[in-house]
Amino acid sequence: MSLLQKLIQPYSATARVLDTLSPIFDLGIRLWVAWAFIKSGMVKIQSWDSTLMLFEYEYNVPLLSPHVAAWMGTAAELSLPVLVALGIASRFSALALFLFNGVAVYAYSSFLLSGEGAAGLQQHILWGTMLLMVVFHGPGKLSVDHWLCKKC
Repeated sequence: MSLLQKLIQPYSATARVLDTLSPIFDLGIRLWVAWAFIKSGMVKIQSWDSTLMLFEYEYNVPLLSPHVAAWMGTAAELSLPVLVALGIASRFSALALFLFNGVAVYAYSSFLLSGEGAAGLQQHILWGTMLLMVVFHGPGKLSVDHWLCKKC
């Protein structure tokens, strides 16, 4: 065995272990980001009057009435994360949730860009990055999409 092979062998072994764990990591990303949005959607439906008031007076959603924006936003937060978590139409649902996340940042930017909202902005950036991982790399092997593609 050459010196080069001896140096490469530990790297190759580590890469094989990481490749084996990769589907679990992909699933973890999808579940983490899905949970964040589902929790937000659940808060909205638990206090619908407060949600409507927020959309009317706090959020500056462009082009939509506050009531329509509240319904659409809540529906997005309760449906898209389920698709992302299960890995169904993953790239499209993750892209839709990424765009929703961007609209949320825009609509609530006056708070998120203030000193008080800096942590919230960081969370939205993290969620957006995780969603882009799914958009560009796919959902991974532990997903309905992967299972369906194997059947085709």
